[in-house]
Amino acid sequence: MNKLINEGQKPQKGKKAAIMIHGRGAAAESILSLKSYLKLDDFALIAPQAAGGTWYPYSFMAPDQSNQPALTNSLQQIKEAFDSLIEEGVLASDIYLIGFSQGACLSLEFAAQNAQKLGGVVAFTGGLIGEQINPANYHGDFKGTPTLISGSQHDMHVPLERMQESESHLTKQGAKVKLMTFADSAHTIRQEEIDWVNQHILG
Repeated sequence: MNKLINEGQKPQKGKKAAIMIHGRGAAAESILSLKSYLKLDDFALIAPQAAGGTWYPYSFMAPDQSNQPALTNSLQQIKEAFDSLIEEGVLASDIYLIGFSQGACLSLEFAAQNAQKLGGVVAFTGGLIGEQINPANYHGDFKGTPTLISGSQHDMHVPLERMQESESHLTKQGAKVKLMTFADSAHTIRQEEIDWVNQHILG
């Protein structure tokens, strides 16, 4: 049984919901702590927990098969969370995906494989998953979904080039993407990122 933590409002039609996806070595509770900084008071919050704290074992840019079957299982776990919200009556256009690091990569990957009009996609330090970006893996039209891809220009885990490639691909899929990069080398979420999301995606 996959673990899910639910907080905030009850999921229901006409209400907003966010699927919040934690990073490697973290827990669902840690990503939920962002509710203290993001404008999520009126949201139903759902946070899946990765087995052993890790969604997939190697780098998100490792050879594709090396992260299987964990990656497929993790994407299925996100789909189950998404489908559970739909079953509760929440519209896809009221569902937001918010992730950090490994969770940011998983957010982008799930969204791009199932592109549709969403409330928003927030990828704090992440990019599309794969040794190379394979357009054949991605389907659908984001129909203007507001999306943030952000992170350090010198992050040892998430290269700037992959963030740029991800921005380009999601834009081709119809997302309205903001790429926000920083000159420091910190693997973190900055106040500027929080402020931009609150104003442009959650505001």
